[in-house]
Amino acid sequence: MEEPALARRLGTADAVVIGLGSMIGAGVFSAFGPAARAAGAGLLIGLVLAAAIAYCNATASAQLAAVYPTSGGTYIYGRERLGPWWGFVAGWGFVIGKSASCAAMALTFASYAIAGPWWLQRIAAVAAVVALSVLNYRGVTKTAMLARILVACTLIALTALVVGIAVAKPDPSHLTFGVWPTAPLYGVLQSAGLLFFAFAGYARIATMGEEVRDPVRTIPRAITLALGIAVAIYLVVGVAALLAAGPDRLARAAAPLTEAVRAVGATPLVPVVAAGGALAMARNRDLPAWLAAVHPRHRVPHHAEIAIAVIVCILVATVDLRGVIGFSSFGVLIYYAIANAAAYTLPGAGRWARVRDVCGVAGCLLLVATLPWQSVVAGLGMFTVGIVGRAFRVRLRG
Repeated sequence: MEEPALARRLGTADAVVIGLGSMIGAGVFSAFGPAARAAGAGLLIGLVLAAAIAYCNATASAQLAAVYPTSGGTYIYGRERLGPWWGFVAGWGFVIGKSASCAAMALTFASYAIAGPWWLQRIAAVAAVVALSVLNYRGVTKTAMLARILVACTLIALTALVVGIAVAKPDPSHLTFGVWPTAPLYGVLQSAGLLFFAFAGYARIATMGEEVRDPVRTIPRAITLALGIAVAIYLVVGVAALLAAGPDRLARAAAPLTEAVRAVGATPLVPVVAAGGALAMARNRDLPAWLAAVHPRHRVPHHAEIAIAVIVCILVATVDLRGVIGFSSFGVLIYYAIANAAAYTLPGAGRWARVRDVCGVAGCLLLVATLPWQSVVAGLGMFTVGIVGRAFRVRLRG
């Protein structure tokens, strides 16, 4: 019996909002802390580097999405352009990277929303994952509407943060050129890798080929718009947070944006920023539809929804925030390296496209190599499990 198809309900604005909901979340509210620990004020250089590599990946993904307007993203592109094994590696990287990213969002929600002990924060994070999974299960249209509301609320909170810090007259010495030599190249690269996962929400747009109207036109436009908006927001918020608290104070903070408003004495803004951090779980379904069957009524990959929700809950209960950020970056960087490699093989690509794809692959692999060693070891372990498991299944079928 033929599986029911995903419904084409979303336009460009819907896809941009879903992409922003995937990008403006855990990264802007939590990643500045680990990035400051790695590079100090040099995290701004890391942010620009991460954005440049993300641009190479985004434009390659948009080009591939126009050729293959179907759900699955780089899983499909890798299979079609490089072969089944590369498609599998890309899909596996997407699943483990995005599962960890969802766990990071849940932990960020808990750190901003709950001031109680760590065990209470973990319970709240698990409850949030379950609640949003139930909503996702009910269908993409309801989730897209929620994404609009939550992205708007998050942007309001970030605007209040930036304006409040500016009015409070932060210390400009935190960004004087004297601090830049303290950021070694390795630290800057590691901060770029840690911040990269926050940009990776445009991958969600590329996997919606069967859910958007006119995907050949809509997906490339939505990816470019969403990434450009997210980069601008991250730069403004990053500069404001550094001016307010300085790199050392940010590096020690579990909730860095709350710490930033406290540092300049803008304590009335703490509840606003905390609410924004809690609402940062504005997350659409980060699952490639090839993972499972489509529900005949709700038109969502319901088996995958349940499986990923269980995995994310386990991560939330057992791993700290910095660990899931690094692990997420490992998975998505491998995913995007394969996207650029696949785009390189497209016929008729110009010289700029070839240079872009080489830079994208090299940049992704460089950032992977400079992530915290724990994240690299965990990532290699998970990829080994996936590859060995697939090899075993292939051998049984053969």
